[in-house]
Amino acid sequence: MEKRKKKTLYLVIPCYNEQEVLPETERRLTEKLSMMIQFGLVSEKSRMVFVDDGSKDKTWTLIKQMYEENPLVLGIKSSRNRGHQNTLLEGLMTVKDECDMVVSMDADLQDDIEVLDKFVQQYYDGCEIVYGVRSARKTDTFFKKHTAEGFYKLMNHMGVEIVYNHADYRLMSSRAIHELEGFKEVNLFLRGMVPLLGFKTGIVTYERHERFAGKSKYPLKKMVAFALDGITSLSIKPIRFITALGIFLFIVSIILLLYYTIGHFVGNTVAGWSTIVVSIWGIGGLQLLAIGIIGEYIGKIYLETKERPRYIVEEFLKDKGNENE
Repeated sequence: MEKRKKKTLYLVIPCYNEQEVLPETERRLTEKLSMMIQFGLVSEKSRMVFVDDGSKDKTWTLIKQMYEENPLVLGIKSSRNRGHQNTLLEGLMTVKDECDMVVSMDADLQDDIEVLDKFVQQYYDGCEIVYGVRSARKTDTFFKKHTAEGFYKLMNHMGVEIVYNHADYRLMSSRAIHELEGFKEVNLFLRGMVPLLGFKTGIVTYERHERFAGKSKYPLKKMVAFALDGITSLSIKPIRFITALGIFLFIVSIILLLYYTIGHFVGNTVAGWSTIVVSIWGIGGLQLLAIGIIGEYIGKIYLETKERPRYIVEEFLKDKGNENE
């Protein structure tokens, strides 16, 4: 039986103000990655890559320190804060030629690193993309659980192809990342973009843990903004909804016109401002809503036409073994 060639795995971990959790994250990932190398699951060239998203604390200082002390650690520093999605893409694109596969994960240790073996095994089984999917939401509050589930249902209803209960814990082959590079949009929603690649995919289920330390970087305000970005970046259904609503209101106005015209001739007219006021406020509100939705799309078109870079790498702490190549 032919021995399978070991492939190189990189772990890409976006970081923003994660000084409290980074030492523990490095320790656990070092143990896990070393074990995977020892058992021959991945190549000894496998690494973990911490990507600093313009942190205001000592995150980058810690990354540089880990890089000097731990041969498994690499680091990337963004020139400024660009948000989680841009930082994740920055990490993927920077290392795409250095490895065979990449697993992206958060730095807060909520993603279960013990299932990394399952990700890699599915890659060896022919999957170019493997999604990490939460098996349950036991650690979420009642509000977060139901709003998150509503988010996935809404995205699917809006026509966005998205994997239910999947965030950004996923494996992508180098081939898949190279194809993702062809997607040039500035407004990133990777959860909706990656499924558009096609390829053979797999799913690994896991239990999400409590955050080890620090505060969540996704409060309600950011979650709502993230959902709006996802919808307006990948779906035109809101605009079609406005069109359908406009047609419906036009039909209603015709019916009301006929009703009041008949009422006038039969003498059944009631003087009052209620109908007028409600109509003005109702139609006015719908118009503002429609203008706002259309404006959101126009704003995104404006940003896309500028073709500004989605990220700028200020510093890349490369693998010491490849520095002289």
